[in-house]
Amino acid sequence: MTKNLIILLFFFTLFSKTHAETKTIHVFVALCDNEFQGVVPVPEKIGNGKDPKLNLYWGAGYGVKSFFKLKTKDWKFVKQFNSSNPFILDRLLFKHSTKDVYLLADAYDGEKIKTCTEDFLKASNSQNGFAIKENDLTLNFGGDSDLIAYVGHDGLMDFEVNITYNKINKKKRDVIILACFSRSYFSPEIRKANANPILWTTHLMAPEAYTLKAAIDGWVNNENGKQIDERAAQAYHKYQKCGIKGARNLFATGFKN
Repeated sequence: MTKNLIILLFFFTLFSKTHAETKTIHVFVALCDNEFQGVVPVPEKIGNGKDPKLNLYWGAGYGVKSFFKLKTKDWKFVKQFNSSNPFILDRLLFKHSTKDVYLLADAYDGEKIKTCTEDFLKASNSQNGFAIKENDLTLNFGGDSDLIAYVGHDGLMDFEVNITYNKINKKKRDVIILACFSRSYFSPEIRKANANPILWTTHLMAPEAYTLKAAIDGWVNNENGKQIDERAAQAYHKYQKCGIKGARNLFATGFKN
């Protein structure tokens, strides 16, 4: 074997390893919508589900876009993408500042919360995977993501979904569901999706991005569900001033026995 060939094989191995270790997170955000969701009405400018710019769960101070783009140094904004899905009004890609982890966040038209919920559940079942090219990387999202999250109103309080789940997943996906009473309402679907709920909720809550960020921090550091649960509670108490006991009671990991 020639010296040049050995060098080429070394760099090929290094390149392949780097790509294999890249992890991806896909966040599905159902924009807050006073008109089309069963939510307690919020001020009109942050409750318009067709305006991501100021929406409570996206462009407002603690929305996913604003928080990850402007209020944390752990994540760097990469670019905005167009989506072929007409219900996705904004799509942003972020890169972790120190880890080989990418996060794709999709803002769904609030009127289409059912579509957003179904897309999240299908992805949790390893369905509808797709790739995005970023420089020399191929990043896998949708049902090929390593972690999948839902943020928004718990639409399962208002409607039922009809999804054909694959009985055998390509991989058991980790999921986070930040919505009111999400463990109660999402449990049957997450069981059928054969996904791993690392964080969800037991009561009413404000699904703002500081909780999402805290949970993702734990996941990126390979922490277990209880550790991620505690991170979420600490963050929620910090911003909501609700008392740490109440915050700990709000979050749960895994299925209820």
